[in-house]
Amino acid sequence: MNRNILHKEVQDYIKAYRQLDPAVVAFKKSPFPDVSPSELAAQIDGWQRACKKLPTWAYSANIYYPDKINLEQCSSEHTALVKQSLIRKGSKVVDVTGGFSVDSCYIAQEAHIVVHCELNEKLSQIVKHNAEQLGVRNLVPLHTDGVKFVEEQEDDSLDYIYIDPSRRVNHAKVFLLEDCEPNIVELQDMFFRKSRYILCKLSPLMDINSALQKLKHVKLLYVISVDSDCKELLFLQDRDFNGETTITAIRLFSDQLQNISFTPEEEKSTLVKTSEPLNYLYDPDVAITKAGAFKSVAKAFGLFKLHTHTHLYTSENLVKDFPGRIFKIQNVYSLGEFKKLNTFAKANVATKNFPIKVDEIRKKFKIKDGGADFLYFVTDYAENHIVIHCSKVE
Repeated sequence: MNRNILHKEVQDYIKAYRQLDPAVVAFKKSPFPDVSPSELAAQIDGWQRACKKLPTWAYSANIYYPDKINLEQCSSEHTALVKQSLIRKGSKVVDVTGGFSVDSCYIAQEAHIVVHCELNEKLSQIVKHNAEQLGVRNLVPLHTDGVKFVEEQEDDSLDYIYIDPSRRVNHAKVFLLEDCEPNIVELQDMFFRKSRYILCKLSPLMDINSALQKLKHVKLLYVISVDSDCKELLFLQDRDFNGETTITAIRLFSDQLQNISFTPEEEKSTLVKTSEPLNYLYDPDVAITKAGAFKSVAKAFGLFKLHTHTHLYTSENLVKDFPGRIFKIQNVYSLGEFKKLNTFAKANVATKNFPIKVDEIRKKFKIKDGGADFLYFVTDYAENHIVIHCSKVE
């Protein structure tokens, strides 16, 4: 950590040029002998990333930004607030895998104390500085191995252990829970001796059913998307809980929050009627589909499905608060009719439970991407291949 970056004249320079392309700044001569052009560029790049992901931090004075990879891997403010909501007031929390401390800083607003463990000494120094600037007085940054730190604590001395295991091992991506580092599957028994709760953040690429089989006492599972991009899976384990996991899909978009909760048994036992396309078409958000709420979302919003395995929904009347994209249906064609009548030179094409891929459809029917028209190529309740022409409801 180069503390010269925190000098007022350097911070003023960064603020004056923070709208520039960082690559341009990296090739300009630095006006400061103790701060290199690449360091100035890194701070400007960090600020620009924080504007989208961490606006509160971006507009706080004297925030020091770490290496790009640390910013890429950290949580956004919105997802950090979900974690904060799961922490009981006055709790003692250990963040085993540290990082840039976004989650730790938000959790600290509810907790009595948060110990932030980080193996990277430079990053730990940055976290300490930023916590001071943000006024997070109950965050304790330690340059240490988080697993060893927890192991050294007395049994039942903690309330929560927060862990975000790395999905990169030896520079290669891993997809099995037990291949991540640290190995939460092996560690959970030791963690439960030290703490009642384990809060585990996992990649959205992880298989939910597999994770639920390997993680013990999972009380709550959150599937979180931000602006239609599934960002993370969040598992809350409670060593005193032995019931069925409640799954909540959370859609965060345009400063709004939509959610739906269900249990696997409720999803399995729910009966949903199918229907031909009616007046409106509903395409669920990625958080809904990742969570597996295919029937639960239909029940919650009083919708019909187009087919058991076509995860699109329809209704006569508009359901405005549906968690996903909503369309007004203009026309419905059989595939044969569409082949004869196709007049769409440009449209947004999507497929659901359909044997032909989008690229093949575009090529076959000579449809360019874009425009106001949407074409859904789907299988309907009677096993027919149909094309639904619709327009988006804003």
